[in-house]
Amino acid sequence: MSVYQMNNLRIVDLTKTLDPATETRRCGLTRFNTGGPIPDYHTIMDLTSHLGTHCECPYHHDDNWPSVADLPLTTFLGRAIYVDFKDTVAPRTHITAGDLDRATAGKLREGDIVIIDSAYKLPPFTSMTNTAEDKRLLVGEESALWFRDHKVKCVGFGDGVSIESSNEDVKPFHDILMAENIVFLEVLKNLEELKSHVFFMSYSPLPIKGLDSCPIRAYAIEGLAEFS
Repeated sequence: MSVYQMNNLRIVDLTKTLDPATETRRCGLTRFNTGGPIPDYHTIMDLTSHLGTHCECPYHHDDNWPSVADLPLTTFLGRAIYVDFKDTVAPRTHITAGDLDRATAGKLREGDIVIIDSAYKLPPFTSMTNTAEDKRLLVGEESALWFRDHKVKCVGFGDGVSIESSNEDVKPFHDILMAENIVFLEVLKNLEELKSHVFFMSYSPLPIKGLDSCPIRAYAIEGLAEFS
């Protein structure tokens, strides 16, 4: 279940559900009883920081930039806009500043979260990445400069946009934005369930010192007037 109704609010879960039995990235659970007369089960979690739906923070690309716990809580929630390029941009081409200008005209505000997607969907970080089957749109230096100059707080990615196309794209995209403490949301799911393209969003990581990224529970709340 990915959509919930609470009175006049509509909540959409944007998180990938993790199953240790099938997850390709490190995801191990060890359950144990502490041994007292009353069952008291605990779980050791052996997880990579970039597991499933996760939030990447500046420490991911530079030892001197903030880790997850060093950023204010307001980094991880706020007004979000969903930009679905559908098939308006040619497959396997870069999203340009002009594309972003047209797609966000009249919607974007300073400090927004921007989620980008397209019709060319492919699950990220799989054996199909960067093969002939991979038609996802690309990001690079030009789109990074656009996000920086428009003062967004976070960039999120649906399965229709690739963030790992090449080193020539990955490095400037990360470095330009993370130098400004702009965070990333990767492996977002259920974006097709959104009815509004403007909504409130939350994706809070665990505040662990020295952590570069963290799996999160991302969700959208539609119907909050001040975030519409």
